[in-house]
Amino acid sequence: MYARSTTLRARPDRLEAGICYIRDEVMPRVLAADGCIGLSLLVDPISGRCIETVAWESLDAWRVASEVVRPVANRAAELLGGTPDVEEWEIAVLHRDHSSSSGACVRTVWVRVEPDQVERAIENYRAALLPEIETFDGFCSASLMVDRPAGYVVSSVTFDSYEAMRHTRKLAAVVREDVTHEASGEVVEVGEFELALAHLRVPEMA
Repeated sequence: MYARSTTLRARPDRLEAGICYIRDEVMPRVLAADGCIGLSLLVDPISGRCIETVAWESLDAWRVASEVVRPVANRAAELLGGTPDVEEWEIAVLHRDHSSSSGACVRTVWVRVEPDQVERAIENYRAALLPEIETFDGFCSASLMVDRPAGYVVSSVTFDSYEAMRHTRKLAAVVREDVTHEASGEVVEVGEFELALAHLRVPEMA
């Protein structure tokens, strides 16, 4: 499975209108496309940073659907008032304990590794990091996306609430440091977001 993420910084006064447009116009059209298996929208209401991610069965599925999806996606970017940055990923790991509900939040970690260490990072995530994450109170789901040629690894963990996410910060940092050290990785950024939208129909991969 693959994912295409679009990141932008929305103008604060346009954030709510943009979220509503993605929910009412973009999501139905995207989910109706052949090969689409999910859409999520992460929002940081303070900075205005938004990350929309659409999951696809294959890159071919995305390319076939792109002409249908692009106009509404461009309109969403216009409404939000930011310049989109688009990236493509392989979904390497996906594990859900239960579906998310209103109030869910997500911690996302960007890690840089040498391209020849990506597979090792994936295995470390499965074998060491994911079992620890599953023990966190309020854990909902986790995913790992990778860009093999660039050596980028991105982990996203969904919690039932902001409080559950906040209470795991110190523990998550310790676990993250141990695992990235094993893969000779460098944590580039850690972000915390509200899960504004989520509709996934993907199989268990962990």
